[in-house]
Amino acid sequence: MTRLHDYWRSGASYRVRIALNVKEVRYEQVPHDLRTGEQRRLDYAAANPQKLVPALQIDDGSTLTQSLAILEWLEERHPYPALLPSTSVDRAIVRAMAGLIVSDIHPLNNLRVLDALRGDLNVSDEQVGRWIARWMTEGFEALEALVSHHGGAFAFGDTVTFADCCIVPQLYSAERFGVPLSAFPRLVAVGTAARALPSFDAAHPDRQPDADRL
Repeated sequence: MTRLHDYWRSGASYRVRIALNVKEVRYEQVPHDLRTGEQRRLDYAAANPQKLVPALQIDDGSTLTQSLAILEWLEERHPYPALLPSTSVDRAIVRAMAGLIVSDIHPLNNLRVLDALRGDLNVSDEQVGRWIARWMTEGFEALEALVSHHGGAFAFGDTVTFADCCIVPQLYSAERFGVPLSAFPRLVAVGTAARALPSFDAAHPDRQPDADRL
């Protein structure tokens, strides 16, 4: 059985859940509450020395880490439905759109960075909010232009790609932190279209078994 080590509110895990659902790969979820440091347990660290989520344990006993690497493996192992376009140039554009989020937006706003800002630098909650909004807004400005140029029903053309798998979780984070989205109508439209798909809806953080219940 394929096992996904994740956390319900992790944007990187959210990307992988979407891709697994699109590819119709059955998997078992193994949650790790990042707020309490469960990901630092020795048994998990032995499989994933970086002690982050997601990690995907596959049938041959290998453990795959880093969300984009997992998406690439899924694309090779389960090529249909494809999450990358058919030409090398188009694939590079989609990978760049995904990388803009994975490399340039998300790492600056994940839990360990925000905890470091608060704990190590004594940054106030107001300052943290400005930090989050700054990097999300700068990244979304570039993405809005790319989607406006290359997008159709989704971020690149009219089929779901890696870009959508990354954009939807980042929009969720923006909404969670109150980052205004009115300047990004194409991104919002793409997110609305993708979230309407069952594969995206099932991956939503609120649908996960370890999600906080009010």
